Amino acid sequence: MDITLQATFLPHTDPDASLAFYRDLLGWEVRADVGQGALRWITVAPAGSSSSVVLEPPAMAEGLTDSHRTAIAEMMENGSYAFITLATPDLAGAFDALQAGGADVVQEPADQPWGVRDCVFRDPAGNTVRIQQA
Repeated sequence: MDITLQATFLPHTDPDASLAFYRDLLGWEVRADVGQGALRWITVAPAGSSSSVVLEPPAMAEGLTDSHRTAIAEMMENGSYAFITLATPDLAGAFDALQAGGADVVQEPADQPWGVRDCVFRDPAGNTVRIQQA
């Protein structure tokens, strides 16, 4: 079976702040930006990548109640709603650049018991962004 990853979705609460994080801090390209105001779907990806991340307004699925939306907002605030794991050959350099750029540091680079060295940030929407040494 030949199946590849096309896109994954992360919620955003402020599209411009999310663009500043993914485009300006991570250096990713913007492949699409559709919608208006806070209702924007923004597709970003590392240059040359065949897969992408779609930053979308949170809690837009049909059938969600107000209590569901409240729970999602609370989970986003504490970083437990959505996450992504990235990799780089220069973890120390990436960490320093993101920290200098004002990214919200959760964990400095550390060796994990499961065999990787990584660091953790939160994006402007509270999504956990884990970056590991490639």
